[in-house]
Amino acid sequence: MNASAETWHLGNQAVQVTLLKKIYWPQTGFTKGDLLTYYRQIAPVLLPYLKERPVTLRMYPQGVEGTSYYLRDCPADAPGWLRQVTYQPKTVNHPVPLPLIDTAAGLLWFANQGAIEFHLWGSRTPDLTQPGLAIFDLDAGSTASFVAIREAALRLHDALEHAGVRGYPKISGGGGLHIFVPLASGSKFERVRGWVKGVGNELASNYPNLIAPASGATHKGGHVTVDYAQNSLGRNTATPYTLRANPDHPTVSTPLTWEELDIGSIHPATLTPQVVLERVSRTGDLFAPVLRADQRIDGL
Repeated sequence: MNASAETWHLGNQAVQVTLLKKIYWPQTGFTKGDLLTYYRQIAPVLLPYLKERPVTLRMYPQGVEGTSYYLRDCPADAPGWLRQVTYQPKTVNHPVPLPLIDTAAGLLWFANQGAIEFHLWGSRTPDLTQPGLAIFDLDAGSTASFVAIREAALRLHDALEHAGVRGYPKISGGGGLHIFVPLASGSKFERVRGWVKGVGNELASNYPNLIAPASGATHKGGHVTVDYAQNSLGRNTATPYTLRANPDHPTVSTPLTWEELDIGSIHPATLTPQVVLERVSRTGDLFAPVLRADQRIDGL
């Protein structure tokens, strides 16, 4: 057995974790064991966002400087206790098993396989065609700063408040921001996508020096764009509290308050795993209202 292997007892399951001393972030010395420890500690607040939602994982089995790939189907060697849901994509002629991660054991099993990032679908079982979220994905152009992203998010907040809609911001973990709008059941992806696109286009019209309509690649130029395509069946967005595989050091997709964005006291690069764990211990889960999908929006 590998000298750095251990068995962790998580709920009713035992999960073997291996290669704990393997360096995943060479620039900081952050190890696979550090990654697994973070996910074990953050699991109570992260897991509710994955409940009944298929998950797409970004795998880095050799760390952030190695080859990465997206894992969408549940692996054939997954343990029998790990839940799955069958889904029929339009792109293949056979159903595929999608992972459902609803326990710390499931979270840690995938993390031990090399999953650094966990990305959720916008819909839940049993009906994956009904989104429970509208997602505004604010992307910075290649020459835009986080200051511009923050300003665009505040303008979006004004627009949502004016419409009587509650939205909740989080750092994407990269250079952008996600605003999640929880929805009551009964919506359809096409209508939600059209609504998000319409709000984004209106913002671009009102603030043309700051925001541009989303068209093609969203990380070009000096403007902020609102990527409405995230609101599509099968698309996925970084889960709250997931680590992100930034090359310098691990960052976290972290929920914020609108007040923090307004003050400008938060920058993505400062939201390291330890900072986020301390933050959650101090403030609790700022994103918890997203879990109560009780919001109906006219036309959706």
